[in-house]
Amino acid sequence: SDIGSQKDRVLTEEEWLQKWELGNIGFHKEQGHPLLQKFLDVLLNGRSGLRIFFPLCGKAVEMKWLADMGHSVVGVEVSEQALREFFADHNLPYCEEPVPEISGAKKLQSTSGNISLYCCSIYDLSSSIVGKFDGVWDRGALVAVNPCDRQRYASLMITLMEKNSSYLLVTVSYDPNKHKGPPFYVPESEIKSLFG
Repeated sequence: SDIGSQKDRVLTEEEWLQKWELGNIGFHKEQGHPLLQKFLDVLLNGRSGLRIFFPLCGKAVEMKWLADMGHSVVGVEVSEQALREFFADHNLPYCEEPVPEISGAKKLQSTSGNISLYCCSIYDLSSSIVGKFDGVWDRGALVAVNPCDRQRYASLMITLMEKNSSYLLVTVSYDPNKHKGPPFYVPESEIKSLFG
């Protein structure tokens, strides 16, 4: 379970913002992720009207897809550009308001009210601000978090989950000595120690 040279790698918020500014977003999937479609039943578990969380959401098309099914979607992303592009790409009207508990943060919410996207660091969120979730779609978050912050990230995610929530996690498997990340390599043993 050696994560090799990645252990000390740190990407700053500025570097992520720059990826969006330069359009260097190979991680964005225009058609949505096939694994979410494949494992949707696991996430929903026969339930409707869920609150589903998208950590480090970017402009994930699945947010609209799940909202159209009648679920409430909440996302968080440092790039305001990504969030604005999400609403523009789907021709969704939205309003914007500050988040009083978080200095400088904004919430962009669809006029229909079922998609709320927070523009801030994920570490600024808490269940007192965003509530708790019935489901989490973590497609590119854990693998994007700096390896030194994984424990902090997992601890936060656990506090945001309802008792019977489902957590779908996508990771990538490769030799971490051959690629510096992100996406970072997260061995299965570490996932088990993080989430139990």
